[in-house]
Amino acid sequence: MDALTEINQFLACETPQAWIDEAIKQQELLLVDHAHCEKKAASTAMTLMFRYVDRSDLLNKMSRLAREELIHFEQVLEIMEQRGIEYCHLSQARYAGEMRKHVRTSEPGRLIDTMIIGAFIEARSCERFAKIAPYLDDTLSKFYRSLLKSEARHYQDYLGLAESYAGEPIDRRVAFFRKVEKELVEKPDTEFRFHSGPPALIESVN
Repeated sequence: MDALTEINQFLACETPQAWIDEAIKQQELLLVDHAHCEKKAASTAMTLMFRYVDRSDLLNKMSRLAREELIHFEQVLEIMEQRGIEYCHLSQARYAGEMRKHVRTSEPGRLIDTMIIGAFIEARSCERFAKIAPYLDDTLSKFYRSLLKSEARHYQDYLGLAESYAGEPIDRRVAFFRKVEKELVEKPDTEFRFHSGPPALIESVN
């Protein structure tokens, strides 16, 4: 089984076509938010390294992940610069924040839930790169396809760490977050972001 097939089986749903259609129309915004996502992914990995200093496997995997995410951040910035797109502040998507509301407060539950959420974020990113790539110009399509391998590995790293630290099956917890993630992906959003749901239909007022 290849990594993308595994990821598609891990996720409860595919990205809605309506999101893909919106992404095609809003490629500049897609790139800006993609840059923010890469930077936040690196920041999350670094935060985990500082929080769990006694876990050598986490330190090694999160260190590598942070470096890779920062390289991706720089690559997105370079593409934006070539296209005359300004990197600017954006309000955060509800996606990650809504999932993190369900993280348990005591350890090791907090760490396990954080790892599971990380796995879903990376898996969804990988799935969306694959979904949107065929609709983009050659440069951007090639770049997004090049990210699939690393994003898939990040998903596997997060899920593997969650399983390792739990010391017991995590199927029920994964199933819980799978349901939450599906609802977020399928629920309409008023703002387009890399991890947003399909665009909400906004009725015009005469």
